[in-house]
Amino acid sequence: MEPAPVLTSPKTDLEPSSADAKPTLIRGLSLLDSVLLLVSGIIGSSIFLTAKDIATPLPQPVLFLLVWVLGALISLCACFAFAELGSMFPDSGGQYIYLREAYGDLVAFLYGWMLFAVANGGTIAALSVAAAAYVGQVVPFLSQAHVMFTLLGVAFTRAHLFGLFLIAILTLVNVVGLRWGALLQNVSTWTKFTAMAAFVVLGFAIGKGNWSNFHANGASLTLGLGPTGLISALGVGLIAVFWAYDGWVYITWVAGEVKEPRRNVPRAMVLGVLAVGVIYIAMNVTYMYALPLKEIAAHETIAHAAAAALFSPRAAGWLSLMIAVSCFSGAATCTLSGARVYMAMAQDGAFFKRMAEVHPKWRTPAFSLIGQGIWAAVLTLSGRYDQLYTYVIYGMVLSYTLTVIAMFWLRWKRPEIPRPYRCTGYPWLPGIYVLIGTAWTLNTIITRPNEAFWGTAIVLIGIPGYLYWKRNNRKGAVAE
Repeated sequence: MEPAPVLTSPKTDLEPSSADAKPTLIRGLSLLDSVLLLVSGIIGSSIFLTAKDIATPLPQPVLFLLVWVLGALISLCACFAFAELGSMFPDSGGQYIYLREAYGDLVAFLYGWMLFAVANGGTIAALSVAAAAYVGQVVPFLSQAHVMFTLLGVAFTRAHLFGLFLIAILTLVNVVGLRWGALLQNVSTWTKFTAMAAFVVLGFAIGKGNWSNFHANGASLTLGLGPTGLISALGVGLIAVFWAYDGWVYITWVAGEVKEPRRNVPRAMVLGVLAVGVIYIAMNVTYMYALPLKEIAAHETIAHAAAAALFSPRAAGWLSLMIAVSCFSGAATCTLSGARVYMAMAQDGAFFKRMAEVHPKWRTPAFSLIGQGIWAAVLTLSGRYDQLYTYVIYGMVLSYTLTVIAMFWLRWKRPEIPRPYRCTGYPWLPGIYVLIGTAWTLNTIITRPNEAFWGTAIVLIGIPGYLYWKRNNRKGAVAE
């Protein structure tokens, strides 16, 4: 088969040319690296916490598991569209580039601004502090109970200090080379997989569970709610499920460093989401084997409760370390991938100019990584990262919906661009996601107007910065 032609657009082509001696990124991520990056980015702390939020509205075993299957299928509907876009624009920046090509610079910038200001910085801060807090349950010295000082009303603990240390380590490792960053991510991900597999296998092999927990509790499968009420209950359960599946977009951000990206990015997205779906269902089946749904609905930290029921209360220690590794692995993936979006923004003249540079020795977006790490540290010190992230969740879902719509738009606007992968199930599957994403966003605006207002405000705050950077970029171009 004749290979697909390579794009030569100056805004999307990151390959070096004879006329441009500037250092460029290296395509060093294999398909396995890409799948592990995606899976690691999705599986953070949510699988250990969200069961309560699903068992409460859906107290039936079949519905409790069905909602996890639905979450994977709905995510795949978006993944298929993103995979086509990834095969069209195989460069670092991913979703930022897709939005730019479809809607222009401002919409793309506001998406990137949302990532930098809250979504990525907040995720790195939250996961790093969470990893430290879970380590603190095994190593008392790092416990959150030890308050070092109070800053602006926020109690700063040793867990926060260790979280800052983890952010610094993650940033440093990724600065000194893509291979080192990928190695750190892969080792932590395989460690997480091994621990979760041990939890599932040993839980059924020697755990003190009960198969009767899988039987219906005697209530109607529709919960006595009728079709509309059942759909509403499933929708409530999907809120937590969508949060748990979020992160599959990370691989698009590092597409410029993936080997054979037109083929491997689409494959990694589909294989990764399927793998996560299998892992999530296996974990939740184990939870159900350990505890009846009524008890699952009563526990915030379901993994601890399930481990105590299956094995003994002493199992909580090693489980805490497993969750700590999972959080650290998620933070590692977010650190590696997020910096590539800011680099793409800066190369477009819409962000700090230094962040556009690739380090001549390490061939990484070193200054973008450092800037991301500093801001994540600031959010850690502020103690407001969790609150801020709740404000932009609806904006993230909106951005996914707009990107899937962009796939439709670009088929009409840019039909000449090669598409080695074409969206599976087009137009029905991506159309289903657009309908669900739109309904989700409108429902959030109606039912949670405060979060929607502040989330919109955070995004719009970036407009003055966009105007400033673009004006400076035009001045620089004129001067040259």
